Amino acid sequence: MRTIELGRTGVQVSSLALGAMQMGNATDEKDSIRILDHYREVGGSFIDTADCYEWWAVPGSRGGHSEELLGRWLTGRRDEIFLATKGSAVPKLDPALWADDGTPNWPLARRTFAGAGADSLRHALDGSLKRLGTDHVDLYYVHVDDRATPLAETLETLAGFVRAGKVRFVGWSNVRTWRLERIRGLCERNGWPLPVAVQQQHSYLRPKPSADSASIVDHEQLDYLREHRDQTLVAYSPILKGIYDDERKRDGHWAMESYAGTDSDARLAAAAEVADEVGVTPNQLVLAWLMHQTPRTVPLIGPRTPEQFEDSLPALDVRLSREQLDRLDAAGA
Repeated sequence: MRTIELGRTGVQVSSLALGAMQMGNATDEKDSIRILDHYREVGGSFIDTADCYEWWAVPGSRGGHSEELLGRWLTGRRDEIFLATKGSAVPKLDPALWADDGTPNWPLARRTFAGAGADSLRHALDGSLKRLGTDHVDLYYVHVDDRATPLAETLETLAGFVRAGKVRFVGWSNVRTWRLERIRGLCERNGWPLPVAVQQQHSYLRPKPSADSASIVDHEQLDYLREHRDQTLVAYSPILKGIYDDERKRDGHWAMESYAGTDSDARLAAAAEVADEVGVTPNQLVLAWLMHQTPRTVPLIGPRTPEQFEDSLPALDVRLSREQLDRLDAAGA
C-alpha cells in the first residue's frame, strides 16, 4: 500500500481508504473484522466512519454501530490507524423517520440533521470518542455542510477540538466550492485550522449538466482543489456501487441518476477498453485511475463483504501509462 501526504500536513495516509459505514449492520461483526484485518495486512491504515452510521438500518436507532464495532477492533491497534469520523448528520429522533416497513424517510432526515452548531458538534464528538474507545481522532469532518449555522461558530468550535487534543485535523464533506473558499478566508483571518480533507462523491464518470448536488465533485471544485494542494480530495462512492463491472446494474440504478447520458456511455466504454489492456476489471481500473489523479485523490471504498474488499486490491498494483491516462481523460461526448 502506497501512501500520500494529507494536504500539506506532512502526515502520510494510505492511498486507498477503508470506509466502515456498513460495519455493524449490513456487514456483520465477523465479516467486518475479516475486512479490517485484511486491510491492515496489505498495509492500509486510513479508516473512515461517522457517528450516524447506520441509523437508517434499524428503526429507532441513533446510529453509532460502526464506531462501536471499530472501538472493539481498535483495542491494541489505535496507534497504527489514521482514524476519521464525522459529525452533524444524525437526524432528530422522530417516529416518522421510518415507514411501517422500516424504510427510512430521507427527506425528513435531511430537514432535521443535527447540524454543525457548537453544542451539537461537542456532543457528537464526545459520543464518537466514547464509542471508538479513544481520546482523539486523527480527522474530524463536518459531515453535512450546515448553512443554518454561522461558519465562524463551526470553525471556532473545531479549532477548540484541535487545541484540546481531541482532533488532530479537520475536514468538510458534501460542500459547495464557494463555501470552501469562504471557510478558507475565515480560517486565514482568525488563525483557525483549515480543513485538510474534502470528502465528496467522485468517480470516473462525470455528472451530467442537469445534475445539481453539493455532494458530487464538479469541474469548478476540481479546479479549486488543483489550486489548493493543502486540501486532499477523499472520494467516496468511487465505483458508484459497482456499476462499471455490470452493464445490467446500470439500467435504472439510482447511482446512475446523476450521470446517465452519452458522456457516461463514452467513458464507460473507455474504462472497459483500458481495463482490458491492463488486465483488471473496470471497477479496479477506476480505483487505479483515481489514485493517478491531480488533485491528489484518496478513493474511499466501502465494501459490504470480504469478497468485495478483496476485489478492490488489484487496483493498488495498476500503473497506467501517460497515453492511457490521456485517453481516459479525453473520453466523453
